[in-house]
Amino acid sequence: MGTEINRALGVGAIQPNIYVNRSRFNIGFGRELNADTFEYSSLDRFASETALQKMIKSNPKIKNITKDFNPDLKLNIKELNDLKHNHLKDTQNIVKGITENLPFALKNRVDIQAVEDAAYLHDLGKVLIPPEILNKPDKLNEYEIKIMHKHSELSYELLKNTGINNKTLNLIRNHHQNAKKTGYPWVGKDFNADLNLQILSIADKYSALTESRAYKKSMTPKQALTIIYQDVKDGKLHPFVFKALVNYAADKNYAKVS
Repeated sequence: MGTEINRALGVGAIQPNIYVNRSRFNIGFGRELNADTFEYSSLDRFASETALQKMIKSNPKIKNITKDFNPDLKLNIKELNDLKHNHLKDTQNIVKGITENLPFALKNRVDIQAVEDAAYLHDLGKVLIPPEILNKPDKLNEYEIKIMHKHSELSYELLKNTGINNKTLNLIRNHHQNAKKTGYPWVGKDFNADLNLQILSIADKYSALTESRAYKKSMTPKQALTIIYQDVKDGKLHPFVFKALVNYAADKNYAKVS
């Protein structure tokens, strides 16, 4: 793609000195985004057992989605607490770090409120995925993968009637999609993986790769970035977003050493 990463993932440290040929990446990110107008007192008010039960009652579609794998709509409260204390907050922090490291022209086009809110709420649907699938120590089979892929749609449906704006809701629904439309859930031909979605998607992926889970050990930042760079080469991720992630990871690593 014309992107050079000179020793960006070299031995010993993550190097942020990525060169990007600007003339070859004049890629549009869709319409300019406006600031979120919805007032939040705390995002945790959407992430409690009581709130989730109310969300389920307000949207019959949720029962239809889960009828084959969770007909009783049992909530995995342990998963909810784990998410709030680990992955959701971590993803939100990574989103902030990526945004801060973007070039000024792109940073001004980020809807910070929408992306950060989506980062904290994007995986709420996992509380409806059976624990034996969510925490299976072995590789998921085709049926289990299909169920696991329902979590982003469930997050969207849970939050749809809460008053959260559509921009944030669509980020939550599509956080596993990309510019090539090879992710999930299904999107139409007019779908645009804009700057905000790319930031959220890559923050979620970096967090997932660098944390330990029942089925895998945590990766080092260098290992995670090596995997994510493939998305740049495949045209799924804008190189400037990747560069901002590398810079964030380098700054965080330097802070730990210091």
